[in-house]
Amino acid sequence: MSIETWQWILLILINIGLFWISPFSDKVSDFFKGSKNDKEPNVFLLTSSLVICWLFAKSITNAIDLGYAYGIVGGVAYAGYYFSFLVAGIIIYRMRTIGGITSIHQFLQDRYGLHAVRIFSILIGFRLLNEIWSNTMIVGSYFGPQGSGSYFTALIVFTLATLAYTLKGGMRSSIITDVIQMIFFVMLLVFVLTIILPKTEGGFVAITNSGEWSMSTGLNLFFVAIIQVFSYPWHDPIMTDRGFLSSPSTTLKSFLLATLIGIVCIILASLVGVFGKIEGIGSPPALEVAKFIGIPVLLGMNLIMVTSAASTIDSTFTSAAKLVQIDILKSKGLSVPKARWTMAIFAILGTIPVFFNPEILSATTVSGTMVLGLAPIFLFWQWKAPALSYYLSVGIGILFGMGMLFITIPESLLWTSRKYADLLFVNIIATICCFLGFMLPSYFQKHADRH
Repeated sequence: MSIETWQWILLILINIGLFWISPFSDKVSDFFKGSKNDKEPNVFLLTSSLVICWLFAKSITNAIDLGYAYGIVGGVAYAGYYFSFLVAGIIIYRMRTIGGITSIHQFLQDRYGLHAVRIFSILIGFRLLNEIWSNTMIVGSYFGPQGSGSYFTALIVFTLATLAYTLKGGMRSSIITDVIQMIFFVMLLVFVLTIILPKTEGGFVAITNSGEWSMSTGLNLFFVAIIQVFSYPWHDPIMTDRGFLSSPSTTLKSFLLATLIGIVCIILASLVGVFGKIEGIGSPPALEVAKFIGIPVLLGMNLIMVTSAASTIDSTFTSAAKLVQIDILKSKGLSVPKARWTMAIFAILGTIPVFFNPEILSATTVSGTMVLGLAPIFLFWQWKAPALSYYLSVGIGILFGMGMLFITIPESLLWTSRKYADLLFVNIIATICCFLGFMLPSYFQKHADRH
């Protein structure tokens, strides 16, 4: 049989298996909270779900591309984003134990009002749609050239199959299948690396020396990641929803473990790109390295992408159902059928954009820069700031993010050089402005009260 036939067989078998494993539930608490007869997910279940939801197809591809471009430094730089688990875990723990907060939307509405919640919902709604198309496009690329019939067929079949098993049990389905997907992902990654690493010319020494630890060769991105981890988690409901499923202590342990496991997995995944760099293999490295080594690795990489993408998209569907039914509509009589319809609608809306020019998609993606304004809101969650603080901080972040799409910054203004230098420059300036925008209304309010 041809490699294409094997790919289709494996895609179908994986999704049949996930559908069979996925539990059916019509119980509202299980469907929305991931519990089993109201018993909350334990540390193992929650940690596995957190990690695999962030080891999605796009992130694995990014890690490999950065390993290819900058060596091991690129993998470490991208792994910096996984400190988001640490930041979110600690803050959510304190919000729940000190503030008695039950959800991100509840906190925002109580503190900043309904309009603040609407703006936030738009941001994360777009983020959820972006998760669908960005991951299905990666899966499709393993079945055919972008824009080809096999490419579109694969991503549509994959999306519908993922939707099917998620509809069975909602968050409960997502949590259970995440564990299987996490175990499967680790096994596949180990399988691929055990074939690739022994073939690396120069061995371990060549890998560790594959990059240069300088700002212009990867560290620009690392420091961008460290800046963004204070804001980035808050516009990802897939992560934050899981911060309220289990007890505060279980949640904190899971987020801390997810930090460590996520960092290790991303650096290991980047070694595929490092191998491609050392061996001088062509681009895109994920696909070309797999082809270079042979059919087993190509199938292994294909399965990694399908597994990681499925874990993220099923979580996207469950977060979309919660966003619409609980956070936006605030349905008092929660309905599982309505939640299932919401998932189906998001599947359609998230797939339609892939039929347009991919350049349009990359240009409209809400970047980490656009949500920098969320950092002071959640870092200073105990600070009873006026609503204007929220609007200024979020608005400034969005303006800086949009500015990066249309304005080229002169190199003479940049503090570092080469790729990501402009991103680092903007993120530092934007972060300072967002914090000032958040704090100044309180300052002026206090000053006015004194007079």
